[in-house]
Amino acid sequence: MLQALGLSTKAADVYQAMLDHPGHSVDRIAQVCGLAPTQVHDCLDELGQVMLVRASSEHPGQMRAVDPEIGLAGIVARQEAEFAAQQAQLAASRAAVTRMVADRAQQHRAHGERLLGMDAIHNRLERLCRGARTEIAGVQPGVQRPDDLAAGRDHDLAALSRGVAIRSLYQDHVRRHTHISDYARTLLSHGGEVRTAPTIPQRMVIIDRTQALVPTDPADNRQGALHVTEPGIVTALLELFEQGWNTAAPFGTARVDDPQDGLTDHERELLRLLGTGLTDEAVGQRLGLTDRTIRRQVASIMERLNASSRFEAGIKAAQRGWL
Repeated sequence: MLQALGLSTKAADVYQAMLDHPGHSVDRIAQVCGLAPTQVHDCLDELGQVMLVRASSEHPGQMRAVDPEIGLAGIVARQEAEFAAQQAQLAASRAAVTRMVADRAQQHRAHGERLLGMDAIHNRLERLCRGARTEIAGVQPGVQRPDDLAAGRDHDLAALSRGVAIRSLYQDHVRRHTHISDYARTLLSHGGEVRTAPTIPQRMVIIDRTQALVPTDPADNRQGALHVTEPGIVTALLELFEQGWNTAAPFGTARVDDPQDGLTDHERELLRLLGTGLTDEAVGQRLGLTDRTIRRQVASIMERLNASSRFEAGIKAAQRGWL
């Protein structure tokens, strides 16, 4: 019974023996309880910590048992006090957590939440994908790293298995990268949709048309991201996504290399970007190509148009209705 108060079985037996045999020495108590004297001493230490034994006035050097009505009531009172303190601490902790969550929720509603580093981004994406109910729409400029793709693979497939629609938008050049092509085919085989275009909007992931993740630095998405839930911002991002999606080609279809008007979609976009005044480097970043590739493609277009300059090539392309 005393074990319920936190006493060990041996200590409880020693206490009961001391109550039954007042004045017994340690050796006699050891015999009664079937313990070694050293074990009785250990039990006395334990009983002393909970104030169930005190030094005997009648037998110097020995301990006496405190009356249960006093000693056990004291243990219960101390335990009640400790429990009350724990309850108060728990209530304070709960209140602090509630305030923190409320403050963070208010900040998220007002400004969006900033996520620093890829671990934080992956964690948030996992949580969002796990909670998605209708749709996940994503734009992935450039070439995704194999480990980034692997980090989201299981969550994407799990979402598809729940009936969540997944639409992924890539640039045309990713068709040449095996790991992305394989990933795209995996999504397609499980009911997802993948499209590509020469140029696409900035990187983004939109969940259920109610929240989105966008990079804090479009030039380096590994630096961090912003989790936004404001309807106005999410709606604007969704419209931007739909514009890119509607002009993109399904991944399973082939791009036309020699169209009747003389330009592929990729070449038309290349000339359009150059016509805005962008440098070869800037155009390359938008199209996911190197400066050398941009120059080679421009030279090919100029040769077909028999143009001696980029400016002349632009004029002749416009005259032929290519732009």
